[in-house]
Amino acid sequence: MNNWLVFQGLSNNFPFSHYFQITDVVDPIDYEDFILQQSLLIDRDPLKHLLEFPVDDIQVCVLPRKIRTVKPLLPKEPLSELEPHVRECIECYTRNWIYVDYRYRHFSTSSWFIDRTTLASNLPRQEFEVDMTPLPNGRVSPQPSYKSQSSRDSRVSSSGGDTPRGSWASFDLLNSVSDPLIVSLLERIPSETIDQLNEVTRQEGRQDVLFSLYSTYQDDEPVEKRCIPNLPCEPLGHRILIKCLQLKLELDVEPMFATLALYDCRERKKVSENFYFDMNSENNRHMLSPHIPYVDCSTTSHACILNITHASPDLFLVIKLDKVLQGDINECAEPYMKDERNIEKVRQNAAQSCERLGKYRMPFAWTAVYLMNVINGVSNIDGDCDSQSSNSLDRKSSGGAFDQLRKRASDSSTLTRRGSLERRSNSSDKRVSWNLDDLDSFRPVTLTVSSFFKQESDKLRDEDLYKFLQDLKKPCSLLKKLKSIPGCLKLDISPCPDEVKWCLTPELAEIVPRIGDKGRPIKEILEFPLRETNLPHYLYRNLLFVYPKEINFTGRTGSARNLTVKVQLMYGETPESALPAIFGKSSCPEFTTEAYTSVIYHNKCPYVSDEIKIQLPPTLEDKHHLLFTFYHISCQKKLEQNTVETPVGYTWLPLLKDGQLQLNDFCLPVTLEAPPPNYSYITPDVLLPGLKWVDNHKSIFNVVLSAASSIHPQDTHIHEFLSICDKLETGGVVSNRLPEINFEAELRQKILNLVNCKLEPLIKFLTIILNKLIYLMTQPLCMNGQSLCISQTVFEVIGLIIKFVSAFSEDESDACGRHPLLTSYVTYQCCIPHPDLEQKRSNMQRQKSSSNPDLQLDIEVQAYNARGLDRTCSMKAGQCADNFASGSKLNLCKILHEEIGLQWVVSSSTARENAMSHAWFFFDLMAKSMVEHLSITETMDSPRKMRFSDQYMEDIATLVTSFTSDIIAYCHKDYKLTRSMNTSLAFFLFDLFSFADRSFVFLLIKTYYKHVTAKISSLPDSIALSNLKLEFLRVVCSHEHFVPLNLPFGTVFTANSSSTSPSPSTNSSTSQSSYMSSLISKDKSPFAELSLEFKQQHYLVGLILSEFAAMIEVQNHNFHNRIVTLITDLMASHDCDARFVEPEAKARVAALYLPYIALTMDMLPNLHSGNDVSRIINPTSEESVESGLNQSVAMAIAGTSMFGIKTDNYKLFQQTRKVNLSMDNTKNILICFLWILKNMDKDILKQWWAEMPVSRLNQLLQVLGLCVSCFEYKGKTKVKPVASVSQKFANKTVDMKSKLEDVILGQGSARSEMMQRRKDKNLGMDKLRWRKDQMIYKSTLDMSEKPKTKLERNLNLEGNLATEVSFTILNTLELIVQVVQQCDHLHGLLGSVMKILLHAFSCNQSTAVMQSMFSTQRSLVFKFPNLLFDEETEQCADLCLQLLKHSSSNLSLIRTNSAASLYLLMRQNFEIGNNFARVKMQVTMSLSSLVGTSQSFNETSLRRSLKTILLYSEQDRELEDTTFPEQVKDLVFNLHMILSDTVKMKEFQEDPEMLLDLMYRIAKGYQNSPNLRLTWLANMAQKHMERNNHTEAGMCLVHSAALVAEYLHMIEEQPYLPLGAVSLEFISPNCLEECAVSDDVLSPEQEGVCLGKDFTESGFVCLLEHAASSFYTAGMYETVNNVYKVIFPIVEKSRDYKKLSNIHSKLHDAYVKLYQIQGKRVFGTYFRVGFYGMKFGDLNNEEFIYKEPTLTKLPEIFSRLENFYAERFGVNNIMIIKDSNPVDTMSLDPDIAYIQITYVEPYFENYEKRYRETHFEQNFNIKTFMYATPFTTTGKAHGELHEQYKRKTILTTATHFPYVKTRIQVVDRKQIILTPIEVAIEDIQKKTQELSNSIRQEPPDPKILQMVLQGCIGTTVNQGPMEMAVVFLSDLLDGEKSPTKLQNKLRLCFKDFSKKCCDALRKNKTLIGPDQKDYQKELERNYHRFTDKLMPLITFKHIDKLMPNARNLK
Repeated sequence: MNNWLVFQGLSNNFPFSHYFQITDVVDPIDYEDFILQQSLLIDRDPLKHLLEFPVDDIQVCVLPRKIRTVKPLLPKEPLSELEPHVRECIECYTRNWIYVDYRYRHFSTSSWFIDRTTLASNLPRQEFEVDMTPLPNGRVSPQPSYKSQSSRDSRVSSSGGDTPRGSWASFDLLNSVSDPLIVSLLERIPSETIDQLNEVTRQEGRQDVLFSLYSTYQDDEPVEKRCIPNLPCEPLGHRILIKCLQLKLELDVEPMFATLALYDCRERKKVSENFYFDMNSENNRHMLSPHIPYVDCSTTSHACILNITHASPDLFLVIKLDKVLQGDINECAEPYMKDERNIEKVRQNAAQSCERLGKYRMPFAWTAVYLMNVINGVSNIDGDCDSQSSNSLDRKSSGGAFDQLRKRASDSSTLTRRGSLERRSNSSDKRVSWNLDDLDSFRPVTLTVSSFFKQESDKLRDEDLYKFLQDLKKPCSLLKKLKSIPGCLKLDISPCPDEVKWCLTPELAEIVPRIGDKGRPIKEILEFPLRETNLPHYLYRNLLFVYPKEINFTGRTGSARNLTVKVQLMYGETPESALPAIFGKSSCPEFTTEAYTSVIYHNKCPYVSDEIKIQLPPTLEDKHHLLFTFYHISCQKKLEQNTVETPVGYTWLPLLKDGQLQLNDFCLPVTLEAPPPNYSYITPDVLLPGLKWVDNHKSIFNVVLSAASSIHPQDTHIHEFLSICDKLETGGVVSNRLPEINFEAELRQKILNLVNCKLEPLIKFLTIILNKLIYLMTQPLCMNGQSLCISQTVFEVIGLIIKFVSAFSEDESDACGRHPLLTSYVTYQCCIPHPDLEQKRSNMQRQKSSSNPDLQLDIEVQAYNARGLDRTCSMKAGQCADNFASGSKLNLCKILHEEIGLQWVVSSSTARENAMSHAWFFFDLMAKSMVEHLSITETMDSPRKMRFSDQYMEDIATLVTSFTSDIIAYCHKDYKLTRSMNTSLAFFLFDLFSFADRSFVFLLIKTYYKHVTAKISSLPDSIALSNLKLEFLRVVCSHEHFVPLNLPFGTVFTANSSSTSPSPSTNSSTSQSSYMSSLISKDKSPFAELSLEFKQQHYLVGLILSEFAAMIEVQNHNFHNRIVTLITDLMASHDCDARFVEPEAKARVAALYLPYIALTMDMLPNLHSGNDVSRIINPTSEESVESGLNQSVAMAIAGTSMFGIKTDNYKLFQQTRKVNLSMDNTKNILICFLWILKNMDKDILKQWWAEMPVSRLNQLLQVLGLCVSCFEYKGKTKVKPVASVSQKFANKTVDMKSKLEDVILGQGSARSEMMQRRKDKNLGMDKLRWRKDQMIYKSTLDMSEKPKTKLERNLNLEGNLATEVSFTILNTLELIVQVVQQCDHLHGLLGSVMKILLHAFSCNQSTAVMQSMFSTQRSLVFKFPNLLFDEETEQCADLCLQLLKHSSSNLSLIRTNSAASLYLLMRQNFEIGNNFARVKMQVTMSLSSLVGTSQSFNETSLRRSLKTILLYSEQDRELEDTTFPEQVKDLVFNLHMILSDTVKMKEFQEDPEMLLDLMYRIAKGYQNSPNLRLTWLANMAQKHMERNNHTEAGMCLVHSAALVAEYLHMIEEQPYLPLGAVSLEFISPNCLEECAVSDDVLSPEQEGVCLGKDFTESGFVCLLEHAASSFYTAGMYETVNNVYKVIFPIVEKSRDYKKLSNIHSKLHDAYVKLYQIQGKRVFGTYFRVGFYGMKFGDLNNEEFIYKEPTLTKLPEIFSRLENFYAERFGVNNIMIIKDSNPVDTMSLDPDIAYIQITYVEPYFENYEKRYRETHFEQNFNIKTFMYATPFTTTGKAHGELHEQYKRKTILTTATHFPYVKTRIQVVDRKQIILTPIEVAIEDIQKKTQELSNSIRQEPPDPKILQMVLQGCIGTTVNQGPMEMAVVFLSDLLDGEKSPTKLQNKLRLCFKDFSKKCCDALRKNKTLIGPDQKDYQKELERNYHRFTDKLMPLITFKHIDKLMPNARNLK
C-alpha cells in the first residue's frame, strides 16, 4: 500500500490558512525509491558509507542480568510447582534484559561531546603579540628634561629633501641592527608558484575540527537528549562496615550475646534488622554445648554491613547484651557492678544456669553509639559530667601506625558519656545534618566503649529506648541515674569497600567474590528504610519478621511469671509440621524450627523486644500459620519438677487471609489448652467451643508481623489482579457464585482496580504488573470458548498507571516527563510477547479488533508496490530468540505495536488523554516492539516498505495527524503537557527512521509541519507553537544518520570527484552519465539557494534553513537563539563525527548547507555590528546605513537567475521592522558560515562564485569582515565590556551626519579604524563597534578570579580558534582572488578584498596568521599593482599605516615580513612610474599618525625595520642602476628623523599640556606639508577628545578645515567656496595661522602632496561638520551656527536637501538648547601658571594661561600640578608659591622647582565691553586676562582703608582662547596701581552693581535680593560702606575744602548706592509675605540709620565748590 495516498487524504481533511511561503512545506521525494533508482550512483561513489544506513545499524541483543550473589536467589521448590504469578515474579527477577542496541546512536547530536580540557593541553600555543610583555628599548629612558627641542629651521619635505648623510640621524640608523631578510623576496618567482607556496604554508599546523575550539552554552538541557537509563540493579544505599574487635565484660564468668541494630530516635523507628554476634571465649561457649547441637559458619560472623538509604542525623547504633536466664536482672547484674570477691561462686552459679537454662535468654545491658559523631569525627564531648567510664575514637590511617593513633586518641580524644558517643552541642533542638557523601568517605574509626548501661526490667519498651537515645543527645546529667556495667566493646567502623570477601546476603546467599568457607563471614543487614525506596523489586526475597510484644497473663491463675514464647512456622498441625525456616542467631545452626523470646523474671506482663526472622516458602497455603506456645520457665531447680518449661498457653495466626499474606499488628487471645484439630484454618478470634481461654477469650498477646517480600504484594488490588490472572492462565474453574458470562466483567473490574492500589506497592511490582497487562493485551483470551475483549481496558489502565508513576517524584522526570523507572522498564525490563514465526509468516495481515468492529477510516488504503530490495536498511538480528517471551500459548497472540496503535486510535476520553499525556511511553514501547518483531521474524533485511502491515501504517498516519491536532489545540492551554507530547512524537519519528519506511516518516514530518505552520500563520502570537515546532525539528534532526537522510548525492554540488567537472565523464555508466548530465546541464542555483528542488531532496536541511531564513520575522531573542543553536549543534556534531574525518566527507556534508552562505549574506544587516562592518567595504553607501533593508536583499527580492529567487513565490526579506541579533547568535551564525567555507570543496566554491554578481560577492566579503571582528583574540588583559554595548548599536542614528562622522573617525577606512581603536584602548575596550560582547568561553567571574589553569586553557582555545578562523578567512580571500583572475567583470572586487585584509591587519592576530597575511598581501600587490596606486588610493594609505604599525612590533618574525612588504610596495610603485612619491607621502603620514597616537609604540623595533628596508635596497641588484636606492635612503632617513622627533613625546605622556605643546610644535614644523600637518592636527583633536576637551578638539578641526580651504582656493576659485583660511576668521582669529600655505611655497599639483579625501569639498564639509559636533558637545552653541555658515553655500550648491535639513535640525537643537540654559551657563576657568627653576629647562621664567574645566577650584589645580611635578622631580624638589606677588628669581633655590598659580579672569577694555554683551562673547576668542593683588606701602598685603592699595596685572596671550591647546604662553603684561580711594570706589561700584542685578532679575528672587540687601545695609556689615565714607569724605564736612575728582566720584557712587538700596527695599516689600514684615521694618530702620549718617558726608552747602567751572560756563 502506498503511504503517499494515506497522507494525501489526511492532509486534505485538515484545514489551514495560507502561510508565508518562505517556510512553506514542500513534498519530500520518495526516499526509498530514490535510493533504489540511484543504486548504481551510490555503488560507485567513493563516499558510499555516507549515503546509506549501515548494515549493522540496529541489533537486538541480550544483556546479562547483574547479580551480586554467586547464584541467583531462588526458592528451594521447583518453579513448576509454584503459582503462576510467583513463577512469573521469579522469572522476572532472573531474566536477562532484551535490549535494542542502536549502534551508531552515539553519533547523534544529543550525544557528541568534546573534552576541551584534554584538547587544550594538546593544542599548540599560538603566539600573539598582545599577550607579550613589551621588549625593552635597548636603552634607559631618560627623565624628561623639559628643555624644549628647538624646531629645525627647515623640515624635510615628504616629497623629498636633502638629508645630511653625516647627520646624527643617518649615523644612528646606519649603525643600528636589522632583522633577518627574506632570501627569496627579491627573486622573480611566478605568481602561481608563490600562491602554491603560500597555500602550503597556510595549511601547516591547522586544526581539522573547527568546532572543537568553539564552545556554545545552552541555558537548558538539549531537548533531543534522551539518556539511555542505567541498567537496573539491586538498590544499595550508603554502606557502612562494622567489625566487632572485642566484647568482654570486666567480670567474665559466663557467655554474653550481643545484638546490634540501627535506630532513628526522631522517627522512632528501627531501621535495620538485628545482627547477632558473640565474642565468648571457648570456655564460656563450652558452657552451652548441651543446648547447641552444632554451629553453622554463617552464625559465627563478627562483622556486618549496614545499608543506609536515607541518611538521618538521628541514627544510633544500639548494642544490646543478653545472657543466659538466671533470675532477677538486678541480682544478676550486681556482681558485675561491684568488686566481687567470690568470683568462683558467681562462675559456679552461671555454669549451673547454663547447663539447666542454656536455651533461654534474659536482657542484661545495652549501649548506643551516635552515628553522626562517628561520621563527623567528634572526639571530645562535654567534660562537666562525672562518669565511671569513657569512650574513645581512633582514626585509622594505616595498619603500621595503628597503635600510635590509638594511643593519641586515647590521650586527647576522651568521651565522657557512658557507653555512647554524644553530640558536641548542648542543644537538643538544633538538628544537625551531614552530607550524604560523608557516609561513603568518612575516615575509619575504632570506637571503644568501656561500660554498658544496665538494662532496667521496667524500661524494656521501644518508647523507653527512644527516650534514652534522645537523652544521649542532651546534657549528660539526665543519664546519671543509669547504672553501668564495666566492660569493653571495641568496634571498627568504616565505609564499606566495593568488594568484600566472604560476605552473605540477608538470605545467607554468598556474594561474589567467594573465597570458600574459611574464616568468619560478613553479613549484610537488611535495611528497614525510613521511607520506601520507590524502586521495583529486583531480586527474589521472601522474609517474614515476627515481633512478639506484650503478654498479659494477669488474668491467668497459676504459676505463669517467667514467661517465654516459642514461635514456630507450621505447615500442618502435628509437631513434625514445624518448618526449619527460622534464622538462627549467633553460634548456632543457620535455621531452626523454633525460636524462644527472652524471659523477664517474675513478670506476668512482660514486654518482649525480640525479632524473629523467617524464610517464607514461595507458595503459601491455608495451613501455613504461626504457632505461639507460652511457657513458664522454672529458674530455680525444684525436686518435684523434672522439666524446666511448663506450657501455660497457646495461640496461632494463619499467614493467609483471603489468599493474601496478612501483615500488621495483631492482638490475639490465648487458649489454656492445646489447639484442637484443624485449628489452623480459622483465627483464634473465633471462640471455639470446648476450649478454655485465658481471661475469657480476651486479646492478651500483641504481636507484629512485617515482611520483606518481592512476591507477596502488600496491596489487595494487586493481589486480586494477580490471582485472577492466575486463574485465567491455569484455566481455573469459575466460581459457582459467578456465572461464566460475568468473568469478563470481573476481569475488567480487577484490572481497573489496579488504579486504586497504593503507589508504593504499585512501584514495587511495576514490572510484574506491566508485563502482565501487556500479556493480556496481546493474548487472545478465551474462557470456555468465549473470547474476552479487554484490550481497551488494559490500554486505559496502562495509561493510568504511567500517569501515577510519573506524578510520583516528578522531579526525577526529565523535561519531557520521561520517568527513569518507566524508561528503564521499556528499555530493559519489558517482556513483549511475539507470535510464532510460522504463524506470523502465514498471516501478515492483522485482523481488525473485535473490541471495536465499527471502526472505519476515511482513507482508502492501497497496497505498496514492491519495487526491489532495500539495500540500505538491513539490520543484524541478535541471537536472542530464546530470550523472547514465546511458546505455544503465544502462537495466536497479537502483535504489541499493532495492538497499541489500534487501541490508541480508537481510544477516547480518559484513555486518550492519559495516553496523550504520557505518549512517550507508548511510542517507545511501540518502537521496541517493532524492532523485536523484525528481529524475531527475521525480516530486518526485507524492504522497508514491506516490513509492517498496511493497516498498522495507516493507524500510525492517523495517530500522527490526530496527535498533531491535539498539540495545536493544547498549546495555549497547557504548555508543559503540549511540549511533552511534541517531543514524544518527535522521538517516535526519530526512532522510525532507523527501521521503518523512511519515505513514510518524511510524510509524517510533512503532515506535522504543514498543520503546525498553518496554525502559526493564523495566530497573532504564535511564539509558543513556533518553539514547539523548533523542538520537534531539533529532535528529528538529531538522528545519527542525519546526513544519509538528506541524500547528499545526485546534485552538482554533492557529486563525487569523478563528476564534479562541468561535463560528465564519458567513461561513466550510461545511467549515471545521463543522470549527472541532466544535473549539470541545469543551473546551479537550485542547490545553491533555498529552492524547491533543494528542499525536496535535502528535506531536513531544507526545513532547518527555511526556519533560519524566516527567523528575523520574529522579534524574539530566545526564538532566534533556538534556531541558531540548532544549526550550530548540528554542524558541530558533523565536525566532530569520526565518520566524517576525511576532507572529502566533510566537503560532502558541507555541501548540504550551501544555501546557508547566501542566507547569512542576506542577514548581514541583522547581525550584530553588521551595518558597521559593511562600511569597511562600502563606507559611503547610504543604502547600507540608512535602510533597514540591505542592498543585496533588495536584489534578492527583485530576483536574479543566479540565486534562484523569484519574486512571485520567494520574497526573502520583506521585513517591516529591523531585527537585531545578539552577539552570541551572531557568533554562532558566523562560526557555521566559516565551517562551511572551511570544509567545502574549493573547486565547487570557485565555480559558484564565478557566476555571482559583484554585489553578492561584496556581501560575502562583508560577512568575512564581520568574522574577523567577532573572533578576534582579545588577550590575557581583556577587560569585560559593559553590557550596554549592543544597545548602543540598536539606538545608533543613521542620518547623514552620523555617517560622515563614522567615515572621518570611525569606520571610513582601515587607517581611521586604527585611529579609533587607539582611542578606544584608552577609554576602555567596550566602545569598539566590532568588539565581542563576551569572550568565547563565557563566565560570570572576571578572568582574574578564574583558576589559573582554566584561564590558560580558555586562552589557548580562544587563540587557536582565532587563528583557525583567520586562516579560513584568508583561504576564502585567496579563492575570491582566483575567481577574480578568471572573470574580468569581477575585477572591482579586489578593492574589497584588500579592505578585508587591511581590517584583519588591524586586529590581533597570531604570528602564524600574520606571516600568511603578509604573503597574501604581497601576492595581491604583485598581481594587481594598479589596485593601490591608481584605483584604491586611499587603501594605499591604510596599507602603509598597517605595515608601519607592524614594523614596530616586538616580534622579529612580524617585523621581518612587514619590512619586506613595505619595501616591495615602494618597489612596485617605483616600477610603475619611476617614482614612488605616493608611497613616500603615505608612509610619512602614517608614521606621524602612528607615533602620535600609539601608547605602546616601540621606536627601537621600527628602527630595526627601517634598517631592514635599507638593506633590501642595497641588495636589490635589479634596480641598483636607478634612482630607486637613493630615494629609499632619503625616505628612510626622513622617517628616522620624524621618529626621533616624535619619540620624545612618549616621555611626556603623563603631562597632557607638555604633550600637546610638542604635538603642536611638530605640526607647526609641517606648515609646508599640508598632509602631515593635517595628520598632526587630527592627532591633537583625538588627544583632546580623550580628555573631553571638545572645544579644543573642535578648534583643531577648524584649523584643519582652514588648511583645506587654503588648498581648495589655490586649485580653483568658486563663489560658494571659502577664500581660504581668512573665511574662517570669524569663527576663530587663530585660523589665520593656516594662511602660510601659498603657491610660492607649495604647489598643489605637485605629485604626492595634498592627497586624500580630506582635500576635497566633501572632506572640507566633513571636517566642519565634525567640528560643529564637537562644539555642540562642548556647549558652544553660538559657534555651531558660525561653522554651519561656511558649510551652507557648498551644500546649497550641491542641492543636497537632506543634508540641509539635517543641518537646520542641528541648528534648531542648538538654539533650543541655548534658550533653555540662558542665564545658567558656565565656561572654562583660567589660571596663570608661572614656572621658576632650572629643572624646568626652557620653561624657566615662562608664564602660561591654563584653561581648566568648568568650576575648577584653585586647590584642584594646585593639587594636580603639585602631585604631577612631585612625581617627576621628587616631593622635596617642588614648591608651590601660593601668593600672586612678583617673584624674585634671585632669591630662589636653584635646586627647587617653583610653580606659582593664580586665578585670572578675562579682561576687556571699555570699548570691548560694548560688543561683548553676552556671557558667551565674554568667554570666547579672548586673549587678555587680569588678576588683582592687594598691597600696602609698608609691604603688608592688607592694611587700613586709607593705606590699602591694589595692583591689577593684565596678561596678554599669544593667541586667543579657545585654541588647539589648553595652555597658551603669555607674551605681554602690564600693571595698573589703584590708590586706596580708587579701591573704595571700585568696591562701592561692585556692591551697587550687585543690587542692580538683583532688582532687575526676572523672575525676581526674594532670597537673593534679601541676601544682597543684608550685605549692604545689615547691622553687621553697614560699617563697611560707612567707614569708607568717613575715611575718604570726612574732610569735606566743614565745606571749606573742595573735593578732589576721586572724592567727587566716590560721593556720586554713594548716592547711587543709596538709591539702589532704597529701590531694593521697595522691591523686597512687594515680594515678602506677612511673616517677614518685621524683617522688612528692621531693614528699613537700618537703611534710615545708614542714610542719616551718610548724607552729611555726601551733601555740601556750597555747590560751587563742587563745580568750580560753573561760573565760567555761565
